[in-house]
Amino acid sequence: MQLRFTKMHGLGNDFVVIDAVNQTVSLSRDQVRWLADRHRGIGCDQLLLVEPATDPAADFRYRIYNADGGEVEQCGNGARCFMRFVHDQGLTARRALTVQTLAGPIALRLEDDGQVTVDMGPPRLEPAAIPFQAPARAPVYSLEVEGQEYTIGALSMGNPHAVLTVEDIDRAPVATLGPRIEHHPRFPNRVNVGFMQIDAPDHIHLRVFERGVGETRACGTGACAAAVAGRLQGRLDARVRVSLPGGDLVISWSGEDASVFMTGPAVSVFEGTLQL
Repeated sequence: MQLRFTKMHGLGNDFVVIDAVNQTVSLSRDQVRWLADRHRGIGCDQLLLVEPATDPAADFRYRIYNADGGEVEQCGNGARCFMRFVHDQGLTARRALTVQTLAGPIALRLEDDGQVTVDMGPPRLEPAAIPFQAPARAPVYSLEVEGQEYTIGALSMGNPHAVLTVEDIDRAPVATLGPRIEHHPRFPNRVNVGFMQIDAPDHIHLRVFERGVGETRACGTGACAAAVAGRLQGRLDARVRVSLPGGDLVISWSGEDASVFMTGPAVSVFEGTLQL
């Protein structure tokens, strides 16, 4: 099987993007892992497939595979790259699209300056919808990890997130605590783990340990989750600049049933053809 692909990134969160509209694509879990391998394959945090929509209300179907080969529900940085890809590749001339994901439809808009705004939909705050084992919804939860108690926010942005507030983002135990929380039994589908330093009500720093990937340069859904968690706790404004290792995103959320909007860049790096 010969496949054309494009390497892209959103703030350093990198992707292999494959057009499955104009070519037949069938990938096994092992093949996805090989493609994502930075030494033996192309290398990426996630692999993205652009497929024809199966829902008549959508323009395309958007599928996401983590570096471990598992398909996941949502990826915000990937959504921005998805929009740039379909526009740059001539798959559409429209600057506003609706795309299907495993988590439901999302709306994308290509801005005049080349950045992309994603309507991520409302956050899911009830524990059962995250999913997270807790008796009732709360702005913060206590989570025991190896005998130590941590305070987290928990919500879903189409994929599950736990958010911890830290004093010093550079010293946050992302590499050690991140995987322990990712696999915590109270998160039955595992979880993405965000470490948030609040600098001001309209500015935070964030590092994210992504489920099935590890720490990445940026995480769009993680930025959304952190902004929502901080606002639910009364610590952040409705519009927040989120500084990640790869750069900044702007997240806007007016509260409760409102959609979360994310704006940021998406960049094509190179194109190629591979034989599987």
